[in-house]
Formats: sequence, C-alpha cells, structure tokens
Amino acid sequence: MNHVKKYGIVLAFVWPQLGFAEEIDVTMHYVGPTEGQVWLGVQQGIEEANLQGGFLGQKYQLEVVEPEALETTDIETVLLLATDDEFTMKVAQTDEYAAVPIINLNSTSDKLREACLPNLFHVTPSEQMRADALAQWQEKNPDKPAKAQSWHQDFVKFAARQLNSRFEKNQGEEMSDDAWAGWAGTKMIADSVVQTMQYDAAFMLNHLKTDLVFDGQKGDNANFRENGQLRQILLLVDNDNKILAEAPLRGFKGGLDSLGKVTCK
Repeated sequence: MNHVKKYGIVLAFVWPQLGFAEEIDVTMHYVGPTEGQVWLGVQQGIEEANLQGGFLGQKYQLEVVEPEALETTDIETVLLLATDDEFTMKVAQTDEYAAVPIINLNSTSDKLREACLPNLFHVTPSEQMRADALAQWQEKNPDKPAKAQSWHQDFVKFAARQLNSRFEKNQGEEMSDDAWAGWAGTKMIADSVVQTMQYDAAFMLNHLKTDLVFDGQKGDNANFRENGQLRQILLLVDNDNKILAEAPLRGFKGGLDSLGKVTCK
C-alpha cells in the first residue's frame, strides 16, 4: 500500500485491475444536524473521499441516523457524532459500541477528554487546548488580546489555501472551525481505508489509536493522544479576525503537547 501513496494516481488507476484489492463500499454513520458548518464539513469530506477512492475502486457514503434509531443500527466502520456531551458520553460507554470508533466532531468539553474512553476520539480542540494557546500568546504579548481557533478561512499554509478554496467552491460558504472538524473526522477515515485497504470497525479503532497519520492541512501529521484528543496546531486571531500566530508558540516546551492534557493520568 505504500506504493499507492508513493505513485499516487498513476498506480491508483491500475491498482484494482491488477487484482491487488477488490472494490469496496464504505458506509460512515452520522448522528447530528443535517445543516450548518459541521454538516457541510462532513459533506466535503465524503466528496473528497469519493474523488480519491474512485481511482481505487472505493465508494464512500454517509448514512444519517436519528438518535432513537441508533441502537438498531449496525455500525460497520465509524460513528460520527455532532451531538451534546451527554449523548456522546452515553453512546461511547455503551457495550455495543466498545469496538467501534466514535468521533466527536463538535464538543470542546474537557470532561469528555478526562473520561478517557478507549473508543472516543475528539477532532475539535478541547477547552484546555484553547486556554493554553491563549496563555502562551498572552505571556509573550500581554497587551494584545486574541482568541484561539482550530481553523480560519484565510489560513494558507500547509495547503490550507487549497482546502479553503475547495470548501467554498463546493459548499458555498467559508470554512469555519466546525466545518474543518467535520471534514477532518470524515477524511481521516477515508485516508485510513486507502492506506490499509481495511474498513472493519474494530480494525479502524485500533488503527486510529496506534497508527493514524493524517494530513489535516495544518502542519505536522496529526494523531490521537491517549485521551483521544487529536494533536494539532491552533490559530491565534485578533479582534479584526486576522491571524496573528500559530500555537504552540516558539519557546514553549512540549510542542503540540504543550496545548491541553496529554495523558489519562
């Protein structure tokens, strides 16, 4: 599979024909609103997954599940949640989903991270991560107010410009924090299928915990901490909505792990 990544589309065209992999259909299940930025981000992720997967004989679809129907739904690969904290915690603690990766797309709650549930992953940054990013900024710039964001429509580094352009063209809106989380949570699953050619839920759960290498267009390949939080840079933005800097700032020990809690201890 490393050869697919190395040679990209050229080999992707012939990969299925050479008999290295059968055509597969991957269904991602989603509970949450079907409007708004998280939803648009998920849609963007599915569109890009199908564009990439088309060369490999892979098809991706999203099945929206109503909360009351979840207990009768068979989750084959992943469950994406854009719900309140209580519902997220309840689902992640249900024995039926113990071997299913559950991805939190919208909640910043530190309590969800502190629960350290082995099947629960958090794409959006925690409250503590944002607070730590602000603390770093204020230590170096005490007279300059800022806010911490996980995304910005004017971010251009690490191919972020291209992602912002694709999103605005396809979805008709600028990409926000919530949209990035929806896109990333969906796209990292599709990228993992491309890399491993497997999509069983139990396999995907282990892969996300131990082997994920995801390019979220934010610099550094992202992976998950012990507490399920996705490592990532944050953007510091001023009151005029201009990007000031990227956190972690230089000079602070720990790199990405200087933002938020790292372990379950």
